[in-house]
Amino acid sequence: MKMIKTLLAAGMVAGAVANSATAQEETTSSTLYGDMQYVTQDMLTRADGDGNNFLHTNHNYAQTRYYPASQINTSNVGKLRPAWIFQTEVVDTMETSPIVVNGVMYVTTAFNHVYALNARTGEQIWHHKHSMGPVTTYCCGPNNRGVAVAGGKVFMGTLDAKLVALDAKTGKQLWETQIAEPELGYSETMAPSVVEDMVLIGTNGGEYGIRGFVKAFDTETGELKWTFHTTPENSVGVWETHDATGRDMLRDIEAEKAALAELGDPYETLGGGVWQNPAVDLETRRVYFVVGNPSPDLDGSLRPGDNLYTDSLVAVDLDTGEYVCHFQYIAHDVWDLDAVSPPIITMVKDENGNDVKGILHGGKTGHVYVHDADDCSLIRFSEAMVPQENMWVLPTADGARMLPGANGGVEWSPMAIDPNLRLSYVINLHQPMTYHVESTPYPEGKLWLGGAFKVIPEEEQWGNVSAVDYDTGQIRWKVRTEQPMIGGILATAGGLVFTGEGNGLFKAYNSENGSELWRFQAGAGVNAPPSSYTVEGTQYIVVAAGGNAQLNYKRGNNIIAFTLSD
Repeated sequence: MKMIKTLLAAGMVAGAVANSATAQEETTSSTLYGDMQYVTQDMLTRADGDGNNFLHTNHNYAQTRYYPASQINTSNVGKLRPAWIFQTEVVDTMETSPIVVNGVMYVTTAFNHVYALNARTGEQIWHHKHSMGPVTTYCCGPNNRGVAVAGGKVFMGTLDAKLVALDAKTGKQLWETQIAEPELGYSETMAPSVVEDMVLIGTNGGEYGIRGFVKAFDTETGELKWTFHTTPENSVGVWETHDATGRDMLRDIEAEKAALAELGDPYETLGGGVWQNPAVDLETRRVYFVVGNPSPDLDGSLRPGDNLYTDSLVAVDLDTGEYVCHFQYIAHDVWDLDAVSPPIITMVKDENGNDVKGILHGGKTGHVYVHDADDCSLIRFSEAMVPQENMWVLPTADGARMLPGANGGVEWSPMAIDPNLRLSYVINLHQPMTYHVESTPYPEGKLWLGGAFKVIPEEEQWGNVSAVDYDTGQIRWKVRTEQPMIGGILATAGGLVFTGEGNGLFKAYNSENGSELWRFQAGAGVNAPPSSYTVEGTQYIVVAAGGNAQLNYKRGNNIIAFTLSD
């Protein structure tokens, strides 16, 4: 802590009070790369090779979370120290992925606060508090996972189901659009994505009987351009009896067909939220995203059929939102093992050993799934990264034990890859649960689980960091952690991966072999995805330490930026 006190004495750590004029002046004077306050489409398109900025939630449209700078590397990461710490006004769960544009950092907190900071010093430039509407209905905490920045605007989704556009220089609101009705259970915690003149955003609410979607809005006006509903009017599907790995899911198809004849297609209240950013392929003009659980979560009796497109990878046309292809991991899911971790576009080996454009997804089942981007078909799935037991035992009134529990495997936490090592990096949960079913009618805007999933208190919980060879599906290395992992991971060209834990530890691992090279105790759960950036030739690693509501990890309010000590 001596280092932090020294920095505070030197005035490099900002708290609640900051000189915004001075901060803005310093940002302007440190410009080395042109006037990048205005984020162009060319910058967003080329972000994968940008070793100065961090322009997307997951660094680039492919969502690789691979940062191409190597100033911080395996030989010197042991010298990493806090450069500055910024304390937000809100002490609560933090899942923000910091965005950095030419020395200006944008971060969010729970309850939809947005801060612009000087990325070199941590000084506050501006602070925007969203004026929340009278109704907010959300699952798993009042989270926000960050903003999108494009043109001179900052875009954020809100807990009262709005999309807002702010002036990037001042934080002043320019426009807001109502995305959906919070009274029916809709809310926004995901970060938006900007492509050309469109802001793309999905929706929360799979636990409330909503009808899921991805929508595109005009960046200038906020007007709706297209909508793709994640539960089509014919959601029945093909009556699939096995999951993506070929295991029997113990469905009673005849009973479901009888329920369909009586109840009709349940698509209007079927759930299917989209929790995380889509991957965007500008070459093929496709958008790839994953869709969450059906509603009600554990009671399949009220929703006969495969429940398309829940628990699926889906591709749509970027310009129109029209369906292209999909792959469903679990049809008629009654375990809440939905698809939430964002997909990644990268070259992969197909079954014949040829390089093809692929899509990776880390599932709550504990597998990394590898798809052909052309038709969404499954090429392979990885070894299980967490224990799997009694799959797929059906929920009962008294509770049936099955692993993984409803949090995963891989939760919403984004993966990272190293395209040179051809490894994907994944954080996992092991949290044994029992699944209980209790049928209740649609409650219109209230929580609708159709039962409960309960942690087994006498069984051990833990997590791991895993490196998976996506060309073979084999686990290259795995490191066990003290607590279940949630938040995200970052890989860098310096041969490192960074990720945090609920106990406050933020660690760096050797990306090739998994050896721990550095750790820092942040004082609160580090349950947000790290970012990296470079200002005036100095590379930084930054992460939020605010804990997590979903797993009840210790809350905090710190944004911590690290750099190498002299």
